[in-house]
Amino acid sequence: MSTIGSERRGAWRAALACMVTLAVAMGLGRFAFTPMLPVMLHEGKLDLQEGGLLASLNYLGYFVGALSCAAIRLEAAAMVRGGLVATAALLLGMGLWDNFTVWGVLRTAAGVVSAWTFVFASGWGLRRLAETHAPTLQGVIYTGPGIGIVVTGLLGSTIGRWGSEAGWIGFGLLSVVLIAGVWRIFGDGIHSQAAAVAGAAATGQADSAATRSDARWLVALYALAGFGYIITATFLPVIARQALPGSSWPDLFWPMFGLAVVPGALIGARAPVQWDNRLLLALAYGLQALGVLLSVAWPSIAGFMLGSLLLGLPFTAITLFAMRDARRLRGNAAAGLIGYATASYGVGQILGPLFAAPLAQRTGSFTVPLLVAAAALALGALLFAWVWWRSRRPAGAFAA
Repeated sequence: MSTIGSERRGAWRAALACMVTLAVAMGLGRFAFTPMLPVMLHEGKLDLQEGGLLASLNYLGYFVGALSCAAIRLEAAAMVRGGLVATAALLLGMGLWDNFTVWGVLRTAAGVVSAWTFVFASGWGLRRLAETHAPTLQGVIYTGPGIGIVVTGLLGSTIGRWGSEAGWIGFGLLSVVLIAGVWRIFGDGIHSQAAAVAGAAATGQADSAATRSDARWLVALYALAGFGYIITATFLPVIARQALPGSSWPDLFWPMFGLAVVPGALIGARAPVQWDNRLLLALAYGLQALGVLLSVAWPSIAGFMLGSLLLGLPFTAITLFAMRDARRLRGNAAAGLIGYATASYGVGQILGPLFAAPLAQRTGSFTVPLLVAAAALALGALLFAWVWWRSRRPAGAFAA
């Protein structure tokens, strides 16, 4: 009985530590820029196109970090701790320097570090939950980005009143406090990265033309998710302020997005394993497409509120379903496929702000970029449904 109780405590320690880690690395390290961007625009430190470039540099860093994970042979716990320290330092650096070139370097580095931390914290946490026989707690881990977004959204508009420097430094100091609370937990259990890689390589799924085709579709369509959500995720407060001038609501839509991520992650983690991941992804893409479209079709308080919730609800659930489908296709040797899919997602994220910001600056509106983003997500939903339908057909049904 005491062993069961000890395992349960260990599982919750691991899940909550990873939740806080993802809140710091993703919610603060990556997405603090969203509530800080309107402040920096108001101060005249950036224009919209420069803001879009900084966002894309961060997503470029995430892409590079995701690709490099497969080559790293350090212990997962060491990578997580190093990533957390680097995240706090990079947030502080944004407030301590007032130079666009330096900001570009810091945001790129923050993207690399957030990818490393996300991948290694996920790996550490999921292995720890397996050791403690508590896989159902994995949804707790992926609430972290949403909780971090809520924190940055609510605090960003408050501490930003003292200037963007105070905002960035405040987020950096908050990260230090959160890191101190979880630091020792990453000493729990035994987690050899080399052993994990070797074990994964030894237990892969049998390959076939069908699984190779499904893997290519997963990688390609995951890019549409990255492109489809990122324009709203980067510019939501700016978009809302354009549509609702003088309103106090625009600063609240971003934390609403983050708040919706939390139940979405918990619900997604409990989706029965027999449910097809491709249909779940199609549903999630469709919800996000509707959320993006609402900000154009119904640019009101209610429209932005509902759109933020629909965009946030499937946010980390999409990641969970994609990881689960990669494991369906590659078994325990899914790390390579997950890496390629994450890199594809990163490409979509890079292209989104580079496409949206110059167009919005020229036209004075985000309408066209948002419509393109919604169309990309809708296309992804349709194609995932088609890939699922195709797999249900007899083997020779598509023969010439």
